[in-house]
Amino acid sequence: MRHSSAPSNSTAGVSAETSDGHLTATAEGAALRSAVAEEQAFLDVATARRDRLAEHLRVELSTAAVDPMEQARQRMLRRQYDELRRAEDGLVFGRLDSLDGTVRHVGRIGLRDEGEGGEPLLVDWRAPAARPFYTATAGDPQGQARRRHIRTTGSTVVGVDDEPLDGSMTGELVGEGALLAALDQRRTGRMSTAISTLQREQDDIIRAEATGPLIVQGGPGTGKTVVALHRVAYLLFTYRKMAEQAVLVLGPSPRFLQYIAQVLPALGETAVVSATCDTLLADVQVGRDESRLLAEIKGRALWQATLESYVASLLPRPRELTLRWDGEFYVIAAATVAQALASATQGRPYHRARAAFAEQVHHLLADVVAEQREALMDEMEEGFEDILARVDKSMEHDHHAPRTSTGSDVDGLLSEEEVEHLRSRIAENAAVARFIEAWWPTLDAETLLAGLLTDPALLARFAPQLSPEEIAAVSAEPAGWAPSDIPLLDALAELLGEVDTPQPQGEFVADRARRQRGWVYGHVVVDEAQELSEMQWQMVLRRCPSRSITAVGDIDQAEAAHRHTSWAQAVRAVFGDRWTAAELTICYRTPREVMDLTGPVLAKAGSHGTPPRAVRSSGIAPWELTITPAELSGAVVEAVRRLRQRWQGGTVGVIAPADRVAELLAVVSDVPVLTATQSKGLEWDATLLVDPQGIAAEPRGWNGLYVALTRCTQELGQLVLTP
Repeated sequence: MRHSSAPSNSTAGVSAETSDGHLTATAEGAALRSAVAEEQAFLDVATARRDRLAEHLRVELSTAAVDPMEQARQRMLRRQYDELRRAEDGLVFGRLDSLDGTVRHVGRIGLRDEGEGGEPLLVDWRAPAARPFYTATAGDPQGQARRRHIRTTGSTVVGVDDEPLDGSMTGELVGEGALLAALDQRRTGRMSTAISTLQREQDDIIRAEATGPLIVQGGPGTGKTVVALHRVAYLLFTYRKMAEQAVLVLGPSPRFLQYIAQVLPALGETAVVSATCDTLLADVQVGRDESRLLAEIKGRALWQATLESYVASLLPRPRELTLRWDGEFYVIAAATVAQALASATQGRPYHRARAAFAEQVHHLLADVVAEQREALMDEMEEGFEDILARVDKSMEHDHHAPRTSTGSDVDGLLSEEEVEHLRSRIAENAAVARFIEAWWPTLDAETLLAGLLTDPALLARFAPQLSPEEIAAVSAEPAGWAPSDIPLLDALAELLGEVDTPQPQGEFVADRARRQRGWVYGHVVVDEAQELSEMQWQMVLRRCPSRSITAVGDIDQAEAAHRHTSWAQAVRAVFGDRWTAAELTICYRTPREVMDLTGPVLAKAGSHGTPPRAVRSSGIAPWELTITPAELSGAVVEAVRRLRQRWQGGTVGVIAPADRVAELLAVVSDVPVLTATQSKGLEWDATLLVDPQGIAAEPRGWNGLYVALTRCTQELGQLVLTP
């Protein structure tokens, strides 16, 4: 069979063998046809069952829901219906034959036989019962005798790969035949799911506990993104409450988010918000680029303490307050104001503290009004005791006159009901509101940050760690927001807190989460995590204070302006030492011929790690063509034409130094032309690398060249410019 690593990968259970125990070609073909027919019959049964369930749910959903309970039920049914519909492709992809003879099929979703209490027909890939499909080996069969990978196109079985797990076969790869077949498929420009070919080390990460930060180091082609996205699907399946909070997926670029857009819906998960760090604040747009120097300065962790001190300085200081009510002036003592301030600001952001203080002022003013009225009445009573006594005596004799006066009508004291009514009137009074607004104003994060960043004196006061040169560089920036400003705005918005606004509504939790800056997610996944600055990591933590975070990346591919060269340096400011490390060590995507070129590049990048081990060969040696700058445009057009011809049905990408991208886009319009940074996380069948020396000369250029070299799954070509 194609892509099988050894004859033992061929379908088992056939008697015709050669003298050395191998199946003859004829017997192997017959066994393959029999196995395909067997799995086709099962796929037909599973497909029919899925179709019947989907039709039943469609009928259920055709009835309009009127009460809230029924509406909630229909939302649940709608999710189930959508999951059944999306499972049309790749419904069944695996089978486990246990040592006791039990057979279980594994697929995109779980299905049961007809009738109440029906036996499992198809095991969901996320369920614990399916885990041996990914983790069993000949050395640790986990009770399994055989694993079968089933390859389908639509509703047709097109191939199978069997792996004995009884000790007769050794090796680190699980399902090598199926895996390599998947890797040899043409790229489509969209990431596909890989649930049928996940490997042991990948599955271990996918199913790891979600109780704290998990930082996954993985070189090119190790399946970092696949692992991260399948982990989302697994966690949402395993921890249903997580779906009520949604999951945030942070990627490096909009192009990358578009690339992965189909993966999670294909896995049946829609409680997911995807964004970049630049787009996390829905009402703020990045409007300009910035220098690497400024990006590095504003990415430092020191800004968190700087902004906290800055906002704290804006809180009002205790003093005596004089307020007017009903034409009279009333004084709240400075000591009382200090107590109210201390209580209001305890653990609250600026605007919530302001709201709490305003509520206390309403109570304090009502108390002062009541006390002053009582004191005034006491003074009056001293001169009119005789008159009041005669009035009371007269009212006692006049038993026909109704007594409608309250205690305050007689002795000046307000009842509890009257005091509460007074507080309500004060709370609704516009003049009191204006007084509080003037003394403790509502603030806007954008205005506040712009004022801080453009004022050298404020920067020197609140960010003393910055040098005079750094302060001058920051304060001289033009108007508009750059990428490094977004984490600062986010931090300020958190410190200020929300002014009372209606909470967003929507049918799906992801819609509500996407529109609400302060939403707390059940889990956050960060891809290309090595690029995040310390302040961007703060953004992540604010959205998931439980620290249920999965971050995947390659520290050797870091190109951002920060100076981190290890994961410990990258996350220490946010997580300290409270995080778990994991590593992906096997490169499945990039051919061995290409990975062999990366050693010298990593050495020049200052890497101390070991690159992943490539497990496949494309059989195509990387090639170089040396040209002059004058020949560049024509050479690129011709090289792209030839690559597209060789890889029809697949994809070709061009990577070039930043200062050559515009020039190449003018002559090549039918393939992507990107910088090394923009190409992160992407892959093509063939990559044309233009001017590798120019990429290496860019800031952190050797890291960028490492990225650029490792984007292809089959062929790499380089156009080298002569001086």
